[in-house]
Amino acid sequence: MHQREKTTTRREVEAIQIPDGVKIMIPGDEDIWITQQLGGSFTIMTERGAMYRIDEKDADALGFDPPEVDSERLAEGSLEDRVWEQMKKCYDPEIPVNIVDLGLVYDCHIEDPEAELKTVAIKMTLTAPGCGMGPVLAEDVKGKIESLPDVSRADVEIVLDPPWTMNMMSEAARLQLGFM
Repeated sequence: MHQREKTTTRREVEAIQIPDGVKIMIPGDEDIWITQQLGGSFTIMTERGAMYRIDEKDADALGFDPPEVDSERLAEGSLEDRVWEQMKKCYDPEIPVNIVDLGLVYDCHIEDPEAELKTVAIKMTLTAPGCGMGPVLAEDVKGKIESLPDVSRADVEIVLDPPWTMNMMSEAARLQLGFM
């Protein structure tokens, strides 16, 4: 969803303020606009113009059904492919492009690939070094990767070197954002 959709919160819901990453509670019966619904999470704006991110587990507070988990799909294909697929479900709450196509993932490798349950190590960056949403994005990546049945742990490290530039975006991302 890329258009604003007005709705009212159905119950009190935890949200993360954008861009500073501070958690707050939004009361029930609050008029809001959903500005982005991607990767399961929601970016909303209040009548006062404040922006927040609401996690997919709280979709019901906005009148949506929580996402269904397809356990079979999470186990199909190579682990590396499934890890990249999970990371493509992670979005910056202000940019309608996944973090992989934005070029934010610098390194992804599976430690001890022969182990039954694996550890996945990720190095990623942010579009802006001081972004308060960095820990939120890292937790989103961690949670999505750890939902894979053969992963015991995901270590997600935010690195700022080299600094991110728009040249790191995929061609599809640049086209989607109007940079081509």
